[in-house]
Amino acid sequence: MNNIELLKDRIKNGSNDSLINSNKIITFLNPFSYLFFRNELKVFSDFDIILIDGISLVYLTRLINLNTKRYSFDMTSLAPLVFENCIKNNLSIYFVGSTEKSINIFIKKIKSKYLKLKISGYRNGFFNNSEERHEEIQKIILINPEVVVVGMGTPNQEEFLTSLRNYGWSGSGYTCGGFIHQTATNINYYPRLIKKYNFKWLYRMYDEPKLIKRYFIFYPTSIFLFIIDLMKYKYYKITNKNSHKKN
Repeated sequence: MNNIELLKDRIKNGSNDSLINSNKIITFLNPFSYLFFRNELKVFSDFDIILIDGISLVYLTRLINLNTKRYSFDMTSLAPLVFENCIKNNLSIYFVGSTEKSINIFIKKIKSKYLKLKISGYRNGFFNNSEERHEEIQKIILINPEVVVVGMGTPNQEEFLTSLRNYGWSGSGYTCGGFIHQTATNINYYPRLIKKYNFKWLYRMYDEPKLIKRYFIFYPTSIFLFIIDLMKYKYYKITNKNSHKKN
């Protein structure tokens, strides 16, 4: 299965309820993470659902007949739905990600906003070695939270969540990118007009100048590669179809 075929198989546009009551592991693809996705198909193929986080990819995936919607794990999209569902159904949740300082501030803010949210544990997303990472996975399996949210950046967060699944944990898992850091800065990270007009990328460059390279170099490169991958996919489909006709 190539990258375009994997996208077609994993992208889902079900109801919000199907995304928060799934016992599935879900990740989000933007132009930056697509650069890793196309070279790490084994990792991404372990996910049950891939959602598109990035308006440019939303339009590009429509070229392969996918009427996708934009999703993200932040306070403007799935995060509040997941938290409210945990409260409603008395589900425990575990967080892994960002720095020690940011995760501690994040937990305080989330506890303040969601008083009844059952947080079973949390830790930063930096591990000194593979043994420490493995110990954390075993710890989570022992605690057995129903929901795990991981924000370690691509592909580390995807590798962590799939390892957790492969070692036997069977709850609902979400990657969340920079959500923990963003929420530690401000629980309503994006201003209203920024959200309304899909200028999240512009606001993130303003807030985190280190991301300028990502948006002006990696994003155009990724979009170019996606188009190349799409052309190869369509060429393969056409030639394969013609081959069957001849036979």
